[in-house]
Amino acid sequence: MKPLLWDSINPITSTAFLWDDPNYREIDDLWFYLEPHDEGFVPYANPATPSDNTQPKRKKHMPKSDYLKKKDAELSAQLTTFRLNIGNYPALGLTAAQITSQANDALYFAHVLACQDVCSNCSQQWTAWKDIMRDGGAPPASGAPGEHTFPPTVAPVAPGIVARFRALVALVKASPAYNTAIGEALGIEAPEQTGPDFTSFGPQLELVMQGGLVFILWSWLGQRAFLSQIEICVDRGDGKGFVFLAADTTPNYLDTTPIPATPAKWAYKAIYHLGDQRIGQWSPVVSITVGA
Repeated sequence: MKPLLWDSINPITSTAFLWDDPNYREIDDLWFYLEPHDEGFVPYANPATPSDNTQPKRKKHMPKSDYLKKKDAELSAQLTTFRLNIGNYPALGLTAAQITSQANDALYFAHVLACQDVCSNCSQQWTAWKDIMRDGGAPPASGAPGEHTFPPTVAPVAPGIVARFRALVALVKASPAYNTAIGEALGIEAPEQTGPDFTSFGPQLELVMQGGLVFILWSWLGQRAFLSQIEICVDRGDGKGFVFLAADTTPNYLDTTPIPATPAKWAYKAIYHLGDQRIGQWSPVVSITVGA
């Protein structure tokens, strides 16, 4: 059972929840929706469940990060790499105007960074000189900072260099002539993500009481691309030890087991899955006291 939020999407139908959904439940003025493994779940008509017999299996690839560089200097180098090499690939179909526009963007962004660097150095020098003048000290032999020389001017461009570059790269990658080798030469192929170190990586759980039930907080810890679900186990202090509670694919999880009349200590642990296999380490065990 999961909390129902205004922007919740039905994970089975991949659409927004309807007002008359039979799987709504209200508990202490809070709304939830049932999942297929919950008691009382009403199956949806014709859910989108492609058959394994009709769907070709795709080769799995490691996910990639964003190809666009985030740091200014690296972005400038990326724009320059594209500018210097795009002319080698006329089959990609870019027009002369598109190539010239990108070149102007690359040149002007490099110019802006160079000017910023000059201003930064100037500011540091004048700040140091100001401190000497104010508080005393030995001035440098060169005396007060002199004038700073800016790089040669470059034709300015309109704001939005990154947006234009993304749009241009999208055109390039949509070309039938494009391939990974070309993308690497142009500097627009992102490296494959390596994923976490599963020898030490595992879930982190938190427990809170919500609507008189135990609410288990968990997340993907930023590694959703490498994980498919989480397996949650519970020990209710009844001598059975840890037993399977749920396999969940969307944070977080509501344990719908009624709270006992007498106090009890419930403990939880979890482990991630990739496909049908456990991966990584078990989470630390967390516990909560339930009951009157």
